[in-house]
Amino acid sequence: MPLIEIKVPQLSESVAEATLLQWKKKVGEAVGRDEILIEIETDKVVLEVPAPDAGVLTNIVEQDGATVGSGQLIATLDTSAGAATAAPAAAASAATAAPPAVSAPAPSPVAAGNRAAGITMPSAAKILADQGRDAAGIEGSGRDGRITKGDVLAKPAAAPARAPAATPPARPPLAEVRAPISVDKVLQGRTEQRVPMSRLRQRIAERLLQSQSNAAILTTFNEVDMQPVMNLRNKYKDRFEKEHGVKLGFMSFFVKAAVYALKKYPVVNASVDGTDIVYHGYFDVGIAVSSPRGLVVPILRNADLMTFADVERTIAEFAAKARDGKLAIEELTGGTFSISNGGTFGSMLSTPIINPPQSAILGVHATKDRAVVEDGQIVIRPMNYLAMSYDHRIIDGREAVLALVAIKDALEDPARLLLEL
Repeated sequence: MPLIEIKVPQLSESVAEATLLQWKKKVGEAVGRDEILIEIETDKVVLEVPAPDAGVLTNIVEQDGATVGSGQLIATLDTSAGAATAAPAAAASAATAAPPAVSAPAPSPVAAGNRAAGITMPSAAKILADQGRDAAGIEGSGRDGRITKGDVLAKPAAAPARAPAATPPARPPLAEVRAPISVDKVLQGRTEQRVPMSRLRQRIAERLLQSQSNAAILTTFNEVDMQPVMNLRNKYKDRFEKEHGVKLGFMSFFVKAAVYALKKYPVVNASVDGTDIVYHGYFDVGIAVSSPRGLVVPILRNADLMTFADVERTIAEFAAKARDGKLAIEELTGGTFSISNGGTFGSMLSTPIINPPQSAILGVHATKDRAVVEDGQIVIRPMNYLAMSYDHRIIDGREAVLALVAIKDALEDPARLLLEL
């Protein structure tokens, strides 16, 4: 019997174990080629395991929630021709063989003979099954009296002969699968709910503790007048979207301003390796993205070479992939500097934690109209408070403050980004 072993995909070197999340198929069910069989969660991404060929799932070796490793056997698939068609054929046979309801009209001799002989055409049987009907009262016009799709469509049912098959419940959103907590239940009385951390959440906790334990983190703040950026964006956003097929947001300005500052102060783009300082001749900027599984930081590779449209398009793709759990491991590894935008959720000020082995991170917050002093006058301006956390082991306060001022200058005069001034 041509059995195919379904195994855990090869995980990255930094990932030793993974967790099986949810089998999409049960033993005995037919599976189409490339149909997703199972989701596997690592501490970085969720991997989907597709069926390598059409067949029937004959055995599930590891159940939901099991801890598995690279190459481990988790199921077997029978790809023989008979097995691949067994389940659909059984379903069609069940649909054609279902007895008529008492209230249904008596079948004609031809129809009765067709049902007894099981010669309802597959396409017709599928329609009957979908509508919760049987072949009673339908005369076949096909060869040897077969009931065709046209025969079924030509005789609509006055009322369903039997109750339609129950529609399986829709799969809950990814957030509910990851953290099945009920707020209503928690708030009723003195109850508690214990939910295991996902692998990603465990990894986040580990890295944040590592960051605070292994780095001398300090944060410096500054404020930036976002009016120039807002004016530029409002002037060109419609033309930009029409030209590039993506909306012009604010993150591309923050990314470009950060790269502008990192070029001036390379140590902010560096990292610590033992007793060495590693200066990076490239600018891979991580963008913190919220997902149902937790915070992830996909990387904009060579951000200095990307256009504004490239940045906006890639960030939008990252957000969609994070929401659907589709980010690849290579999209989450590396990075020389990060940006976290807490302003998306309304944050006014925060002290972001460095993403090791990086040495600095920029925190962006909500832009709000505030009263500020300009030339001795109180005026209203859209202000944003920026925060830069840095590793004081290699970055002195001077470089951190000047780097943040450079970001401020670039945002308050965006022409600097074009002229590299």
